[in-house]
This record gives sequence, C-alpha cells and structure tokens, in this order.
Amino acid sequence: MNVPAYPLHWPPGWARAKYRKRAPFKYANGARLRIADALRARLLPELERLGASDITVSSNVRPHLYDQLGDSADPGAAVYFTLKGTPTVLACDRWDRSADNLAAIAAHVEALRGQERWGVGSLEQAIAGYRALPAMPAADAWWNVLGVPPDATGMVIREKRRQLLSELHPDRSGGDPVRAAAVNAAFAQAEKEGRV
Repeated sequence: MNVPAYPLHWPPGWARAKYRKRAPFKYANGARLRIADALRARLLPELERLGASDITVSSNVRPHLYDQLGDSADPGAAVYFTLKGTPTVLACDRWDRSADNLAAIAAHVEALRGQERWGVGSLEQAIAGYRALPAMPAADAWWNVLGVPPDATGMVIREKRRQLLSELHPDRSGGDPVRAAAVNAAFAQAEKEGRV
C-alpha cells in the first residue's frame, strides 16, 4: 500500500470528529508532547510489540517539523501498517494536536495487545475492524450513493444510511466493506453540506 506521509491521508469512509478537545497526553513534567516523541517513544514501540510492518504515519504536519510543537489546522493522524499480511489502519482526530492523536493511537495499540494478554480475545478479532480499504474511486454524488433524491430530508438520509450499512456491514454474510465505506463517505459529504 502506497500511503503518503504528508499530507494527511484519512481512511476512506471513516467519520471525522466534529469537535476536538485538549488531550491528557503529556510528559512526566506536565509539558505537552512533541510529535517526534509521540512517534518514537510511544507509537512506534507499540507497533513493534504488536508485530506491525510497513508502517506509514500520515498527518498534515511536515516530517521536518516533528521536533517542534507547531501543528496544522487539521491535527488528525492515520497510521497504515501490515499486520500478519493484512493491510491495517488506525486513525484519530479527536484531540486538538497531532502529537496527542498519535499518542492516542499508541494507547489504543497497547490496549489491543492487552486484550490478547488478558485472554479476552485474539489480536485478529480485535483488529478485524481496522482493515485498510483500497482507495476509493472518484465519488459519485452523495445522493446517488445513498439512493435518495438530492432534496431528501435529514431523516430520510439518516434512515437510508442505517439501512444500507445494516446490509453491507463486513461482519454480515454478503457484506461489502468497500460499498459500506462509500456509504459512510457519502453520508459524511451530506453532513458537510448541511443536509443532515
């Protein structure tokens, strides 16, 4: 998988956070994390323990600025990697800084590894929902993807999305993760246009 490190390559079909907040990720002395430390001291060691390979970290912060505290208007971060031969992605944009979103992904990986250690489930079960989907082709108009008229109400749009996702969910027999991602992307576009 060829995923650019800069600019941010957000996973197709993944919803974006509407609001961001300040994160609790800090150094022991209380200072805010730098991106370089979130990567080198937190995320990359966790991915190594997980057994990940072919790691690509994508954000809107240029790599030569990782040692600074500066950030971009879009602090989201996505990490693409291969796990046991399966392309996988984890992404976060809940926090107001890229360093904090990377630290959150690292904490999530640590929790996934814990599930396996604690005997709750296998790593394959825990990571199944994070398979990286192939790049989406040029998108059709959101209303065509959802199968609703362009002037559909928000209630109709939400109901159609719910119906389509229940049919297309990857865990369902006959599910289609690529079409499900297209439905989510179309719904996100409708939201962006203020239709939902």
